[in-house]
Amino acid sequence: MSIERLLSHIHSISPYKHYGKVTQVVGLMIESKGPQTSVGDLCSIIVGNGQKRAILAEVVGFREQNVLLMPYDRVDEIAPGSLVESQNHSLQIKVGAGMIGSVVDSLGRPFDEAGSKEGLQAFSTDNPPPNPLKRPRIKEPLSLGVKAIDGLFTVGKGQRMGIFAGSGVGKSTLMAMIAKNSDADLNVIALIGERGREVRDFIERDLGSDGLKNTIVVVATSDQPALMRIKGAMTATAISEYFRDQGLNVTLMMDSVTRVAMAQREVGLAIGEPPTTKGYTPSVFALLPRLLERSGMNENGSITAFYTVLVDGDDMNEPIADSVRGILDGHLVLDRKLANKGQFPAINVLTSISRVMNDLVSVSHRETADYIRHMLAVYRESEDLITIGAYKKGTNKEVDEAIKRYPAILDFLKQGLNDSHDFHQTTNMMMQQFGKGGN
Repeated sequence: MSIERLLSHIHSISPYKHYGKVTQVVGLMIESKGPQTSVGDLCSIIVGNGQKRAILAEVVGFREQNVLLMPYDRVDEIAPGSLVESQNHSLQIKVGAGMIGSVVDSLGRPFDEAGSKEGLQAFSTDNPPPNPLKRPRIKEPLSLGVKAIDGLFTVGKGQRMGIFAGSGVGKSTLMAMIAKNSDADLNVIALIGERGREVRDFIERDLGSDGLKNTIVVVATSDQPALMRIKGAMTATAISEYFRDQGLNVTLMMDSVTRVAMAQREVGLAIGEPPTTKGYTPSVFALLPRLLERSGMNENGSITAFYTVLVDGDDMNEPIADSVRGILDGHLVLDRKLANKGQFPAINVLTSISRVMNDLVSVSHRETADYIRHMLAVYRESEDLITIGAYKKGTNKEVDEAIKRYPAILDFLKQGLNDSHDFHQTTNMMMQQFGKGGN
């Protein structure tokens, strides 16, 4: 550390410690008289009679001169009069190359001993998005190794995509495929609000040792307090930002942003915010753009982000899905009907979109992708007649062509979990089969 930075750090340290005392606990909300602090600051609540320990909490608001705190841990041992000490800074985590290949919690603490603790440095979890005027344009495609995405919804380095689906339609498996097959320098995967059983299944079965060696996994399970689930998303984004600043191309995958919104709703309701759309508080719709805009390009590197959205009852217009869709640069819709037919990945080509694809691909690539979409649309419109045998061949030339093309299109869209095709392989395959209207 340089002398100037060291002196600056010394001058920023307060010579005083500020304390307060717990006055009441209601549900997850802790209220204390003092200390002198600001919204977003960390506090330590000292608990225990014999062996004293500190419960970390964050200042989330104030009520009649009292401080409102949300804990990062259970509140079992907190009693009236428990000492509250302000740390005078927001949450920071230790980040560095030693984390690669490890699984960490929302505070950046490793669950295992896989990661090295050497060379890590403090990094804030809540950072501003890149300056919009200094954010480079997305001009270079990123090979994801998934034919349906690379061919029909080409993703660029620094693009942000949503993956919209109900439960059990293949979101986690698709994320694992992208992590193993993409050309990114590093993967950061955030599992927010997952069942504890599914975490190890995802890491060992879906991701595997090959996928993990180039990945950092951040885990906040469903049993943890709401603030830990929110901080899991913030921590994963901060880790991605750190490596982006080192000049790397990072792929960030978050499953799921819906559970982050639900956690923020819990916090908002606890501090007295009014419920608005479907019970979500206004702070939820303020948090989403602040979180999602942090990924993307900056002057040094890129974060290509995939955010899964768990849609209740497969309703694509519920409040969180609608808000996220308006912020991101495109979305992939996973269709339960396609999954039930055995098509994987179950991407609904006709309802998905990549907003920057036209800037990334050649004219012939774009025309071929449009042709495939058109053939699928024509087939789907007449599918009922075709299925029951009521369509007579020769009635409509486009329908005849769609019937002829449909098996080849379906075969192109399907892909096994362990299959990998780079961007150029996919493009060449698509052009040969379907280019210029297909031969």
